[in-house]
Amino acid sequence: MRVSVFGLGYVGAVTSACFAREGHSVIGVDVDPYKLRLIQEGRAPIVEANLEPFLQEGIRSGRLRVTDSTEEAVRESDLSLICVGTPSKENGDLTTTYLERVAEQIGQALRQKDAYHIVVVRSTVLPGTTEEIVLPILEEASGKRVNEGFGLGVNPEFLREGSAIADFYDPPFTIVGAHRPEDAETIAQLYESVKAQLFLTNIRTAEMIKYACNAFHAVKITFANEIGMLCKAEGVDSHEVMRIFCADTKLNISARYLTPGFAFGGSCLPKDLRALTYRARSNDVALPMLESVLPSNRLQIEQTVKLVARQRKRRIGLFGLSFKPGTDDLRESPLVELAEQLIGKGYKLLIHDPNVCYAALHGSNKAYIEREIPHIREILRENADEVVQHAELLIIGHLSADLRESLPAKVREGQVVVDLARAFHPDQIRGEYIGLYW
Repeated sequence: MRVSVFGLGYVGAVTSACFAREGHSVIGVDVDPYKLRLIQEGRAPIVEANLEPFLQEGIRSGRLRVTDSTEEAVRESDLSLICVGTPSKENGDLTTTYLERVAEQIGQALRQKDAYHIVVVRSTVLPGTTEEIVLPILEEASGKRVNEGFGLGVNPEFLREGSAIADFYDPPFTIVGAHRPEDAETIAQLYESVKAQLFLTNIRTAEMIKYACNAFHAVKITFANEIGMLCKAEGVDSHEVMRIFCADTKLNISARYLTPGFAFGGSCLPKDLRALTYRARSNDVALPMLESVLPSNRLQIEQTVKLVARQRKRRIGLFGLSFKPGTDDLRESPLVELAEQLIGKGYKLLIHDPNVCYAALHGSNKAYIEREIPHIREILRENADEVVQHAELLIIGHLSADLRESLPAKVREGQVVVDLARAFHPDQIRGEYIGLYW
């Protein structure tokens, strides 16, 4: 493919060298004459293992050349990758000045080009940046419309400094977001030799994935360090703890618990987090991230109460009361707390949970629910239809398999369904469907 790469810093230099090595014809573009001269001489503008041999091979073969002319680069390529920096502002927001400048220059060059050209943002940008900032600039500068005169896509990079070449050839996955499926497939052809799972998605999702990854990496490092601090105070070998911790690939190092949804609860997680952070405070050890987990968890309940309030419905039906499906354990269930708050605000609430029957409640479970919702006997219903008929608004906490099948047909026009568990697709519901985070 004929590719132009705008910005020959860390990402751009590595990307240019690797694509050239894979046989693509690459034109690197930068405003810095020093960078251009270095690359033209086969020298790396950054410190990165194995980069110089790749650059030298590309220059020697003629598959890699550099220029400061945007017009030349766009004219002699079919696809442009924008790899300029997006540094932080003082308030934490991104600086998009370089991105905007390059987009305008590419747009002006496109005005002189008849052939269809794809513009791909490889810089790290927040969701909406490509469509709300880059796209209008390209259309105005080029006088063309997206998907007609030019294509637009996003292709985030996952290159770690110090191992960028290795990461290019062995990434966790390849992400391509585009308006047109045809453009996404064209961009993906750049990576035919890269053996990694390919995801073709929309532009905003592609932008967000990079931030989700980096945020999770930061969370993992902070988690390990906070566990390490407490281990040190307790005389425990933190590396041994985390070595065994990471051996659990069913729950710990896995996709479990990484689906957005409602708050957690139960007899273990809240209790153990409180005990852990209490012990840390007893040792004069601050664990800021772990201490923030329970307040963040409570926020999920508060957000749901606000969401219900915005619908201006007074008769509420709640499906699910135990802390998760398949159990009757009510201890510290977020759905119990949600029910308590709704009752406290004067909503007329009925609840159905096939695993929770008042007559069968006993022991600590019964004591807990009678303390939290003293009039549980009056609002708990064994018949799901009774809850549906009562409600103007249905809240889906969790459902049995039978109800997943039968409930959509029972929802009336005009009813609102607030889904906390992604139990349904919006098309299944005749009333108004509101997903918690989707």
